[in-house]
Amino acid sequence: MDRHNPETVGVRRTGWAALDRDPQQDTVEFICPHCGARDKKNARRERALYRFTDGFLQDLQGEVTQCHACKQYLRVVPIVMLHDQDETRRFEAVFSDEHLVTSH
Repeated sequence: MDRHNPETVGVRRTGWAALDRDPQQDTVEFICPHCGARDKKNARRERALYRFTDGFLQDLQGEVTQCHACKQYLRVVPIVMLHDQDETRRFEAVFSDEHLVTSH
């Protein structure tokens, strides 16, 4: 991990997992490893580029972004795509020891 560009897990919610937001929005949610603020960014990579890895559809290339709260740059990788509530619960159980975005 590069100390100038730390990594954090991102979540991209689609389908039934995204019912609480506008369907026109396609965002990646994450928690900043610098300040702990919840943040989101527009998803840029095509869904077809996600690969099935470790039981989830993931983008292992990730994206670089800037936290809106502390203005620090970070790398959001992996980005895990979640489609329904069962998959969301399973994701939270697997990644419970890491900084990640949990459901509201």
